[in-house]
Amino acid sequence: MSSVASVEAAIPAELSGLVRSVRVADGVATIVADASGLGRSAATQLQKELEQAVAKVPGIAEVRVALMVDKPKRRIVAVGSGKGGVGKSTLTANLAVALARMGRKVGVVDADIYGPSQVMLLDPARGRPRAEGNTLIPVESEFGVKLLSMAQLVEPGKAIAWRGPMVGQALTQMMEADWGEADTLLVDLPPGTGDVQLTMLQKFKPAGAVIVTTPQDLALIDATRAIDLFAQSNIPVVGIVENMAGYVCPHCGESSDPFGAGGGEGAAVSLGYPFLGRVPLAMGIRVASDTGQPPAANDGADGAAFTAIAARLAEWLDKQPA
Repeated sequence: MSSVASVEAAIPAELSGLVRSVRVADGVATIVADASGLGRSAATQLQKELEQAVAKVPGIAEVRVALMVDKPKRRIVAVGSGKGGVGKSTLTANLAVALARMGRKVGVVDADIYGPSQVMLLDPARGRPRAEGNTLIPVESEFGVKLLSMAQLVEPGKAIAWRGPMVGQALTQMMEADWGEADTLLVDLPPGTGDVQLTMLQKFKPAGAVIVTTPQDLALIDATRAIDLFAQSNIPVVGIVENMAGYVCPHCGESSDPFGAGGGEGAAVSLGYPFLGRVPLAMGIRVASDTGQPPAANDGADGAAFTAIAARLAEWLDKQPA
């Protein structure tokens, strides 16, 4: 008849130090092992080796291995807007890169299920994520940012014609992926206040939200609606970013404001939220974004605005309770 001693004797010496308890009853061996600090692959290998070793013990019909793991202290930051076309995805990608350059471990969830664009912005040629069981393993970009996007999972150019429940399932699978040591997860929300936003707010409760707008009145009206959605869900608004704020002609050097000026900052003041900064309407930002080279990845002038906003976001995160 098998016993605890016989099971313990079958465990390889190099694994015994990770075993916290062994129980044997009715031919079932239950082992609790400490997998803290191990990556998913290493933890899976530990479980497999323990199962294989103990299964050879006479009288053992079943082996159950429970792994103790440290749950990472990960904060979710939603990046939202009331309408499309305000540069929300570009801001998300560059905030992620800037935060990674500051030493944070960052992941990006491209939650714009119907119109994903983060693959173009962060990683045009990195391939598809892996899956271990039902868990996705994000792709890591050359900028040190992990990424999951529907664009990695469907054929290029194929329309995603899903109803709400399927969209919610897709978002959940990406949010519950193996993000490893990522301490900050930026979620690039679709425009508006629909199913994806509701699923995110109700199921995953972000630590805060960054609102993106352009200076024009129409965008500001829609941004106010997005802010109200977060307020109704008791999600703190980190602040407002004004994008496409001013254009300097590369030929004559004259500055103009095709979308107006100061609207985002004015809205922040009137609504009582911090103003995180403005990003100019610059050809360099557009070109770099289209080629998968976020301006925040270097110290050039085009990346400076993103880096400054990321620093304010990092400061806000550091002030939040653990």
